[in-house]
Amino acid sequence: MTETTDETRPAVRGEILAYYAQGKEDARLREGGAPAGRLEFWRTQDVLRRLLPAAPGRVLDVGGGSGVHAEWLAEDGYEVELVDPVPLHVEQAARIPGVTARAGDARELPASDAAYDVVMMLGPLYHLPERADRVRALAEAHRAVRPGGLVVAATINRFAQLHDLLREERYFIPRHRERTDAVLAGDGSHPYQEDGFFTVAHFAQPDEVPTEFTDAGLTVEGQYGVEGVAWLMGGVEDWLDDPERREAVLAACRHIESEPSLLGTSGHLLTAGRRLP
Repeated sequence: MTETTDETRPAVRGEILAYYAQGKEDARLREGGAPAGRLEFWRTQDVLRRLLPAAPGRVLDVGGGSGVHAEWLAEDGYEVELVDPVPLHVEQAARIPGVTARAGDARELPASDAAYDVVMMLGPLYHLPERADRVRALAEAHRAVRPGGLVVAATINRFAQLHDLLREERYFIPRHRERTDAVLAGDGSHPYQEDGFFTVAHFAQPDEVPTEFTDAGLTVEGQYGVEGVAWLMGGVEDWLDDPERREAVLAACRHIESEPSLLGTSGHLLTAGRRLP
């Protein structure tokens, strides 16, 4: 993942910046985006609202993209600062009332020590294929959060691409199947492919993440499968468009969100930990 300009200052790979400069991430998660993205948004919001301390409080949204989550957090009464390496994302997030946005890298946060009640990392870890970089980013979150404060990080599960391609019937395309199988046969690293559908990434096993939290000095409190198995079901598009059924889907996901045997079925996983007092 790392291209360095010197020994201490990391740089984000150009392929990742170019991928997100297309501006697709905002629509992917909001209403009207892809169904799996909308489920990811609603479930992430559902889990975070149960984990976060009551507002007001200071939240650092690291790799917060266009501010999709920062927006509702600010509306809930939190003081939100967003850091992202993509200029377009910083520009989009800066337009949101109550959100301060600036450029920055998760591995070298432009943040004071112990300045925040919560540090969220809902994107950076899965774009850091090197374990040392992921631990470095989590250590920065540990530094920036106050003693007793919460750190929540998202990862993409190891088999998410396999499940997604099967769901969309793209696994039957030989080049997609070959590339997906190669990721599964390796360590979960997803390389850059010019004609691919994603960029440089790391797809993690659920049990990898707690050890990285621990190595960064954080104490893990829980893990939460975001989409459960609902994202793989054929009727999810219609369910999400119906408010009553959508609430039932969210409730169903809660039943299995921390079941160890099912954590890997979700596309995304949230891991929560704390900096000890």
